[in-house]
Amino acid sequence: MTTTYDSRRTAVLLVDPYNDFLSDDGKSWPLVKDVATEVGLLDNLRDVVAAGREAGARIMFVPHRRWQEGDYEGWNHPNGNQEVVARLQLFAKGTWGGEFHPDFQPKDGDVVVKEHWGQSGFANTDLDFQLKQHGITHVILIGMLANTCLESTARFAMELGYHVTLVRDATAAFTPEMMHAAHELNGPTFAHAIVSTAELSASLEEAR
Repeated sequence: MTTTYDSRRTAVLLVDPYNDFLSDDGKSWPLVKDVATEVGLLDNLRDVVAAGREAGARIMFVPHRRWQEGDYEGWNHPNGNQEVVARLQLFAKGTWGGEFHPDFQPKDGDVVVKEHWGQSGFANTDLDFQLKQHGITHVILIGMLANTCLESTARFAMELGYHVTLVRDATAAFTPEMMHAAHELNGPTFAHAIVSTAELSASLEEAR
C-alpha cells in the first residue's frame, strides 16, 4: 500500500546522526559497518534528507544525550545501552564523535530536538511539542539504530497518534538479525509503512 504524504504535515526524523555512528573513525562505526555498507546507509540517508527537503517536509534532528562525565552515576535503573554509552563515552560532548556527521548538518528551518537520555526521542524531550506546533501528522524515521532508538521513537509516535514510516535501508544495526527483527518482526506491529529509500523518494516526489 503506497502512502501519500502532504509535505506540509510530514517530518523526517533524523535520529542520532553522530560521527561516532556514521563516520569511519567513529567509536561505533566498526559495530555497524557491515550492515551499514550492505544497505548503503550513508547514501540512503543523504537521499532521504534531500528528498524531504525538496518536497518541503520538515527535517527534525533527534539526538541522543551527548555523554558527559558523571552521566548515569547514582541512577537506580540505567539500562544496557546507557551502560555502553558510558563505557565507550559515545557521543561525548565537546568531541568530534559527539558532533553531527558533516553531511547531516541542520539548516534554516530545521528543528533540533532536545537530547533524549534513553532510546525514545519523545521521552523527556520536546519532540511531540515541536511536531504539533509545526502541524505534523506523518513522521518518517531514519538514522541509528534500527532496533533501539528508531524503534522506540517510532513506537512512541504511533502511541501518540502519528502516522509512522520506517525506511529499512536508511538505518543500520549491529547485526543482520537485529535489522530483521526491527523491520520484519517488530516494525509491522507499530509502523504504518515500511519502505525502501527509492520507494519513499518516489512518494515524496508526488508530494512536491
